Amino acid sequence: MSGDNANPKSDIKRVQVALALTGTFMLVEVAGGILSGSLALLADAGHMLTDTMALALSAIAFRVSFRPADARRSYGYQRFQILAAFVNGLSLFVIVGWILIEAIQRILHPSLVMGQTMLYVAAAGLVINVIVFFLLHGGDQENLNMRAAALHVLGDLLGSVAAIAAALIILSTGWMPIDPILSVGVAMLIFRSAWHLVKRSGHILLEGAPEWLDVDEMQSKIIASNPEVKEIHHVHVWGLTPQHPMLTMHVALKRIQADTTSIIRGIKDLLKNEYGINHSTIEVECDDCADDLQERLPTINPDRPAG
Repeated sequence: MSGDNANPKSDIKRVQVALALTGTFMLVEVAGGILSGSLALLADAGHMLTDTMALALSAIAFRVSFRPADARRSYGYQRFQILAAFVNGLSLFVIVGWILIEAIQRILHPSLVMGQTMLYVAAAGLVINVIVFFLLHGGDQENLNMRAAALHVLGDLLGSVAAIAAALIILSTGWMPIDPILSVGVAMLIFRSAWHLVKRSGHILLEGAPEWLDVDEMQSKIIASNPEVKEIHHVHVWGLTPQHPMLTMHVALKRIQADTTSIIRGIKDLLKNEYGINHSTIEVECDDCADDLQERLPTINPDRPAG
């Protein structure tokens, strides 16, 4: 069941601090990658550049999501966080493609790598990335915007580990191909995380039902909890974000004289307490479904003369 116990202001501060640390070290890593000639460092620096933009987008998304609803956007701006997470996921695919292309070129045409410089820069990067990752991981992980930011930094952390391993192997054996080979391994891990992020954020953008919700079971519980309910249909469940599920449904009653206000209140309480759905719109029917009747009515062409 989705919860809503997060602290958005704390998440914003976490993202802002992570943005400052990542942006600053990115410049250090670019310089280190150029000086050492290491693809692993340059790949990680390229990833950190995208991370800096991703964290900036995440920070903006958090700010925008606080805007109140208006006449044009009656649900407000919370969905902007999901859009930001989707864009960040797609940017990870671009990073993976770039790393793979560069790695293939380096494997076919090995180049000299300064292992000692690479090791120092990668070790410093690991420390920064560990700090930033745990900073973001301490935020709300049900928030896809926060999760997207954390995944970007996790990719950096793995890149730093790979760069350290490559530097140690180069210093001990002189085998240069290990640098692009480990870069490919990191790219595959990034791809896997990016795929799950894009899949989940895309599901929400397409108004898909929450993954954790069994709609059939929910309908059965509602019917079992109220003897006046005969049938439930036209059920639509989606979420502005994973923390804000929403629902509309038609509830058919067994008799016209039923206390509809009490029935609706009971259903809303069940939806809130059992499934965390705080926003629900319920249409009560005591006869035929108005929507089904409308579908059966003949289409009237206003341009067609009567008779």
